[in-house]
Formats: sequence, C-alpha cells, structure tokens
Amino acid sequence: MRKVVLFIAMSLDGYIADSNGGVEWLKGQGNDNENIDTYSEFTQNIDTILMGWNTYHQIVTELSPTKWIYSDFTTYVITHNKSNSNKQIIFTDVNPIDLLEKLKQQDGKDIWICGGANLVQQIMRADLIDRYYISIIPTLLGKGIKLFGELPKEQKLSLVRTRNYNGIVELVLWTQNQTHRCRVIEFVRNHSSLTLFYFIRFPIRPERTDWRHNLIKNVC
Repeated sequence: MRKVVLFIAMSLDGYIADSNGGVEWLKGQGNDNENIDTYSEFTQNIDTILMGWNTYHQIVTELSPTKWIYSDFTTYVITHNKSNSNKQIIFTDVNPIDLLEKLKQQDGKDIWICGGANLVQQIMRADLIDRYYISIIPTLLGKGIKLFGELPKEQKLSLVRTRNYNGIVELVLWTQNQTHRCRVIEFVRNHSSLTLFYFIRFPIRPERTDWRHNLIKNVC
C-alpha cells in the first residue's frame, strides 16, 4: 500500500515559517555547495503531492512564479477557492482525510504531504502519516508558524536514519508498526529458507529480478 510521507524542514524550535510566512531562513550554516540533494533522492518514490492553498499560493507567487516546480507529480491543492484544475494540479475542497484514504487504495508511488501546517496537523491528528522526513535548520526563530499541534493521543515513532550536512540535521522516522514489519522482512532477507512463505504472502513486481530487494521495497 502507498505510504503517506511528510517531507519538510523546520527551525530548531519547531517553526516552518516566520510570522509573515517567510522561509528565507531555510538554509544551512555555510555555503550551499555543502548541501546534499535530499529532495531528488526523496522524490524518486513519490508521484502525488497534497498541499494547502497557502502553500500553493506562496509557490506560484513568490518561490517559483514563472514555472510550476512539481510538474512531474499530480498535485492536489486543498482549498475552497474556485480555480481551474488541469492534469498536473487538481483543486479540491474534499476532506483531506477522505482524499488520502482514497488515494492510498489506488496504485502508485507514495504521497507527499507538502504543507502547510494546518494540513499537516489535520493529517497527524488522523494518524495517517506513515513516515517523517524532517530537516532541522540551525536557526531559532522564536515565533512563527508551528509545524506541530496538539494530538488526540500519543504516536510512537522509530528513528530509522539521521544525516547531517552544512549544519542541517535530517531525521527519518517511521511509525512503529512499519518498523516492526520491516525488521521481519530484513530477517527474511538473511534467511532464504523462509523465501517461499514470504514470496506468497507479499507478492513482488515481476519486472524486478531480485526478489529480496522487491520484498523489502514493497512491504517497507
């Protein structure tokens, strides 16, 4: 099943934008040539994006007014504003939780929750985010737009990976039920005698020849 993934950057004190919605501070402590292209790596497994109206409006008016930067994906913009949709951008006022539940049942790659904070918090409250890719910027904003809000219950996560570059720390966290399943599959990868059972239980894509690679990729 497709995963719902949050890929976002925040300040050390948990803000994704300043009080005016500005994101000029989203950079490392040194030169840009010290950065790692985590975006290209991440989007290899993405084909669908969800974002709110404010995020969309900021992209097309400030960040990239001359070119739609997500042309390789299908983007759903959650909004009550009347706008014309096309093949790349679909404007909709449906409940984002209902939309996600529907998209997860369809074939495709993973679904990226791009922002903003209100949309992210709605989806977090519904406990629908499977994986978190959070880059922590070495800046204390003091005030602004908070990424996280209140949750109805505790949500346990497992730290899968950390990476740091140019003062930025990238955290990759999964929900714990996913982590447990992948540990089982990792065990299978190293114990070929169990191949038949898992081959039947978790079918793999026929175009790939390495069954172990596919097993881990499709289940995890």
